[in-house]
Amino acid sequence: MGKSSGLEKELLIDNCSVWENADDKEREGIKQYCEGYKSFLNSCKTERECTGYILSKAKDNGFISLDEVMDKHIKLSPGSKVYYNNRDKSVVLAVIGTQPLEKGMNIIAAHIDSPRMDLKPMPVYEEAGLALFNTHYYGGIKKYQWVTIPLAIHGVIIKQDGQKINVCIGEDEKEPALYISDLLIHLSNEQMNKKAAEVVTGEALDVLIGSIPYPDKDAKQRVKLNIMNILKEKYEITEEDFISSELEIVPALRARDIGLDRSMVGAYGQDDRVSAYTSLTAILAAKDLNTTCMAVFADKEEVGSMGNTGLQSHFMENTVAELLACVGCEGDIHLRRALAASKLLSADVSAAYDPLYPEAYDKTNTPYLGCGIPLTKYTGSRGKGGSNDANAEFMGKVRSIFNKAGVVWQTGELGKVDAGGGGTIAQFVSLYGMDVVDCGVALLSMHSPYEVSSKADVYMAHKAYSAFYCNA
Repeated sequence: MGKSSGLEKELLIDNCSVWENADDKEREGIKQYCEGYKSFLNSCKTERECTGYILSKAKDNGFISLDEVMDKHIKLSPGSKVYYNNRDKSVVLAVIGTQPLEKGMNIIAAHIDSPRMDLKPMPVYEEAGLALFNTHYYGGIKKYQWVTIPLAIHGVIIKQDGQKINVCIGEDEKEPALYISDLLIHLSNEQMNKKAAEVVTGEALDVLIGSIPYPDKDAKQRVKLNIMNILKEKYEITEEDFISSELEIVPALRARDIGLDRSMVGAYGQDDRVSAYTSLTAILAAKDLNTTCMAVFADKEEVGSMGNTGLQSHFMENTVAELLACVGCEGDIHLRRALAASKLLSADVSAAYDPLYPEAYDKTNTPYLGCGIPLTKYTGSRGKGGSNDANAEFMGKVRSIFNKAGVVWQTGELGKVDAGGGGTIAQFVSLYGMDVVDCGVALLSMHSPYEVSSKADVYMAHKAYSAFYCNA
């Protein structure tokens, strides 16, 4: 090795592929881990489905309800595992450590909502002999990407008597799929001259659901009536029941290996369910902890973390207050101290460099697919607007943890300055005074109906989160 080569190794960052240095055993471990990840993505396409999955795995691993702990006055001790279910749409898991809770926690927070289309309160209508669902898109999407692909409907309907009806149509290949039409190329001269944001409008994202009229020729809106009759026979619902429903339109696409080498995963909803899955598997494996660890799975991040299931609400804070009470340390001052002393990874995805669109990225400050989990000091837009901007001390601590644990990681921004930008939950949880940094897998085609991740990066996220829980 030449003198300059030794100096390069000492002084310069080597952003090499995870696959480059992985031996056969680690490569097999990466692939096996992602089989479970793909299964998760296929069964969890809404925040409610994610919540159900997380709670099921937590219970199987000995977690008990915080409500039960409070009701029965159970005193928590090191090793105790508890969960809090927030309206079936967000979840907190915690494992108690030996150190007093007041001295802080190691927290990883991901979100389990993804861009989609929601049905409007009165969604069913008929036009030109077709029945359609009227929708309102949720989160930031390129609307033109959601037309002419197979779609499914997931969610719940709450009847007047409180009965909950679970709905899932379109995932099984034997079931009918839903669909949004687009204008044929032969008649698209005007459409093709529009800006991309205007090619398909929000009000045009209406879903095709039927075309057969009800047999009674005296009835009005016969196609709509036939659809409502089908839904009545299947779910015992009327049109009014839609008003108390949460029904989401998502791609009817399965998670699959991408690439001839099977090195990547393609699926809907990897923003941010890749962080949810990897932080879940990490906390389920956590044991013999010094510091109490917490995994937060939040809703509503894609629309600003609003509402009582988003992280601008106090559900995480309330959970910590109850945990403190269960270890015999009540009082607002203890709560404030515990939160301020905590350390949190905002586990949200980043944008991987796309060689087809190099103009959007700063090549020296962007994460690359397959080069490990990105550690992102700040997000935001333009002048770091809406950014947490982690301090140097915490950045140093996290990279030290990752290096000691053999985690392959990288750093980077969310595209070029002034190219756009985006925010995460980091800005909201940092209000408690805790140290926070963004740390999540880089994706290609983020917010599209079918995003791509590197299996190597997914595995490194699990490894990174496991190290953070045990060593932060």
